[in-house]
Amino acid sequence: MSDFKDYYDKVAKEGHSPHAASAASKDSFTKSLSIGYSEQELHSVPEGAVMGMGCGNPVALAKLQPGQTVLDIGCGGGLDVFLAARIVGRQGHVIGLDGSCDMLARAKAGAAEGDYQNIEFLLGDLENIPLKDNSVDVVISNCVINHAADKVRAFREILRCLKPGGRMLISDLVIEGTFSEDVLRDEIWGAWIANALAKQEYLKAIDSAGFRELVIVSETQFAMSEADPRLKGKIHSLNIEACK
Repeated sequence: MSDFKDYYDKVAKEGHSPHAASAASKDSFTKSLSIGYSEQELHSVPEGAVMGMGCGNPVALAKLQPGQTVLDIGCGGGLDVFLAARIVGRQGHVIGLDGSCDMLARAKAGAAEGDYQNIEFLLGDLENIPLKDNSVDVVISNCVINHAADKVRAFREILRCLKPGGRMLISDLVIEGTFSEDVLRDEIWGAWIANALAKQEYLKAIDSAGFRELVIVSETQFAMSEADPRLKGKIHSLNIEACK
């Protein structure tokens, strides 16, 4: 994941000011709307958290409850952490995990703006999550597990952290078919595709990790890749729920 981590570091540093009324921030807002966030949700969080980098809205589908402990894997600028924190309330707790120090700095800056007393951010690898066994009620993730080199190991780590009966609700990308050399060398798409799996392989990794009651909540073509003729019809966005 190192190449894509470098990309995340670069994105985190650009336009860092949460008050920047730039074309880039407006574009991020539009992209976030296109993957399932509402205007109300996006206006309720620090502006710097809205980066338009996901492929779904896992918080909207996770059916979070007050008092729950939630882990967001690959939290980026903190968008889903902030949304989840409002739902679980002050009796709940939300943990944002990311492998990029720069992304975590961005998320922490956003947290400092709002009255978020029930969140924390951790630096860590999704294949070696720095949390105790049976410590969280719900795990969410938005277009991140796709980058794991060993997805079975990543899903086993998620399973380990979940309490008995806990749930995972993730948005992620899967691929179909083959890609041209120029796509594989592309700075952004090449990194996305490097560790990507076909749909059935991805689902098999979840099953092999030990999850039960796996359900595909929704499946769509990934709109951002549909605009590129090299990728059209080859990248799908899945929302998946599974239980421990």
